[in-house]
Amino acid sequence: MKSETNEKSSLSNLLYTLLILIAVILALSFPGLFTSVGGFPLKKLIIPLLQIIMLGMGTTMALKDFEGVIKQPRAVLIGVVFHFIIMPALGFSLANIFNFPPEIAAGVILIGCSPSGLASNVMCFIAKANVPLSITVTSISTLLAPLMTPLLMKLLAGQFVSIDFWKMVVEIMQIIILPVILGLILNRIFHKSAVILNKIMPLISMGGIVLIVAIITAAGRDSLLTVGWTLALCVLIHNLSGFIFGYWTARLFRLDEQSSRTVAIEVGLQNGGLASGIALQMGKVATVGLAPALFGPIMNMTGSLLATYWSQRPPKNQPVELTPEVA
Repeated sequence: MKSETNEKSSLSNLLYTLLILIAVILALSFPGLFTSVGGFPLKKLIIPLLQIIMLGMGTTMALKDFEGVIKQPRAVLIGVVFHFIIMPALGFSLANIFNFPPEIAAGVILIGCSPSGLASNVMCFIAKANVPLSITVTSISTLLAPLMTPLLMKLLAGQFVSIDFWKMVVEIMQIIILPVILGLILNRIFHKSAVILNKIMPLISMGGIVLIVAIITAAGRDSLLTVGWTLALCVLIHNLSGFIFGYWTARLFRLDEQSSRTVAIEVGLQNGGLASGIALQMGKVATVGLAPALFGPIMNMTGSLLATYWSQRPPKNQPVELTPEVA
């Protein structure tokens, strides 16, 4: 039964990645389809779509998602702290090494300063990692994003583009915190319907992210054709380095194998959608938004491969702890 669930999750991830790749190809080939419709600029849909996605996240969250803080505080602390250390540091280093134009470089740093990716919980489930820890780290890093992302961007990306700290704080609050709180309230009020919401919202989220990637790709087509392959290589290195540094940092701090896999996935996967929304609010979606747009399909491919690899190698003498919701 578990192997069947793993297989279905792997296929869903591969399908999701394939849809994103198709969206990117179509946006590059026919940018007009994703630029405007009837004079309405489609980039105005990015923020509402992100808010719907975060609302969906809120409907799946509950206080028990934070039990990991009590049950395994050390692992949670390592996962959250090093998520906001490793990826921003890597983004800053790579942006300087590749010597990108300022706004492209800022985008590389932005994806590094974003919270954990929403797909990480599913990836951890497939990888036979510590799923409750993954849910806790994702939730906490997401709730910390309104403070941590603007702060890190101000420190690391300020030399490339102008960063308005408080403006970014307010914008991330609007994109993340308010929809998540509304989702929590809806989950509390309509608890009996939560199962239906949990089935529908992932599909809506998947469609929303695919559309966001297509819109950003179309908007930044000219810049992408100029630095595309180089930027893709940079993003791939960023993503893979996140997995590697995340895993071995966790091992260095003597976390068990399951938890180390979780930290690797939590560090390596970023919330590209949020980064795209921030780039749009900065008025630079066609440049700053390119690295987040590329990070999405790349992290889903590498994450799926890594999770599948680990799924074939269960941790020895460590039963996989699963939550009913994830299973």
